[in-house]
Amino acid sequence: MANLYETVLVFSLKGGEESAKEGVEKFKALIEKNGTIDNVDEWGKRKLAYPINYENDGYYVVITHTAEPTFISELARKLNIADNVLRYLTVAKEA
Repeated sequence: MANLYETVLVFSLKGGEESAKEGVEKFKALIEKNGTIDNVDEWGKRKLAYPINYENDGYYVVITHTAEPTFISELARKLNIADNVLRYLTVAKEA
């Protein structure tokens, strides 16, 4: 049974905003392949609360999606090894 999730992604801006947008598209495609995307809210470039890997700014995106619980661990694995993802958080939402 598929559940509703919200994933917040913070991308590195080392390669510029275009590189961050490419990362957004990559992970949107991955989520669409394994579930359905309900909403994508791109916050854009924002100042980080504290420096991460010597970076002070990040590109924020919030994706609300429906997926199987087994996919969430696979998504986390791919986000962990992605070079351009500074931080991420996925939470289950009430339907």
